[in-house]
Amino acid sequence: MGKGGVGSASPGAGTRSAPLWDVVGIRRRLLSWYRRNKRDLPWRRTQDPYRIWISEIMLQQTRVAAVIPYYERFLTLFPDTAALAAGREQDLLAAWAGLGYYTRARNLQKAARRIVERAEFPRDFAALRDLPGVGNYTAAAVASIAFGLPYAALDGNVSRVVSRLAAERGDIRSEMVRKKLRALAGELLDRKRPGEFNQALMELGATLCVPKQPACGRCPIGRDCLARQQGIEHQLPSIVRRPIGIRREVQLLVIEKAGKILLWKRPEYSKRLAGFWELPEREQVPEAELEGRAVDFRHTIVNTTYLVRVSRAKARSRTKELQWRSKSELERVPLSTTARKALALFGSRSKS
Repeated sequence: MGKGGVGSASPGAGTRSAPLWDVVGIRRRLLSWYRRNKRDLPWRRTQDPYRIWISEIMLQQTRVAAVIPYYERFLTLFPDTAALAAGREQDLLAAWAGLGYYTRARNLQKAARRIVERAEFPRDFAALRDLPGVGNYTAAAVASIAFGLPYAALDGNVSRVVSRLAAERGDIRSEMVRKKLRALAGELLDRKRPGEFNQALMELGATLCVPKQPACGRCPIGRDCLARQQGIEHQLPSIVRRPIGIRREVQLLVIEKAGKILLWKRPEYSKRLAGFWELPEREQVPEAELEGRAVDFRHTIVNTTYLVRVSRAKARSRTKELQWRSKSELERVPLSTTARKALALFGSRSKS
């Protein structure tokens, strides 16, 4: 290893040969850069493991700018594990509506109830990893940031940084490559300041070592980057493209009457968005009379793209599954993102 030696890997990461990096220098330069340039984010102002855990779950596959208002509202409604454990699912889903991947919210509540049962927030990696909805990355992030434990947190940003540092050409989504990157991140980890170091790597990936047009000239560890030395920084990380996703056309109807809107609720056994309210599709109200011009938009969930056409309509009758709900309720019930988008296009959402 370089002049700094090999940084201890995350417990359980195993050992492997690594590039000849100046590990001590990388740690020093990266932490110095982070302290000068880090963004002021609400979850960085606390050591409360509950709040750090909530932020990490929300940030999964969601942009920071989108998370901030949800995070602050969520903590107003559910300020601690006891409040989250005791909350009504309808209130929980309403607070989460728009963030997507709603299993995250349900797992949060399951985990909160387990924490309340054991009467303390888990303070080690294994106990954190055992919570519903918590994987290796989240357990490592909370363990290192909240409790100062030496675990490398490998999210998408960190994976990109480490893959470029090591000039790793393998598919970044393969388990073999991820295991290799996790071991390298563990070797780089500053064991005296693991939480700050993990956040510094995340920040570097989010602000400078970005997917396209990385700002290598401003990178505090650019001199150590093997991808930059080889002139392949724009080619990494390597990602084998997935097959083209599924497309589905959907026609939604906005049917209003006397301050109420017609909706239906997905059953609790639904595989997707269980318990959420939706606008009716055309097939659910076949006799509906369409009014005015339709509006189109796209909505993507995982590998399925929905081509959504929204129309105002009138209906003389309805099936049992459809219910009239007051427009003033729409901010307080879990409403699907497609329904919210559709209603916003027609100015039908309550502003209460």
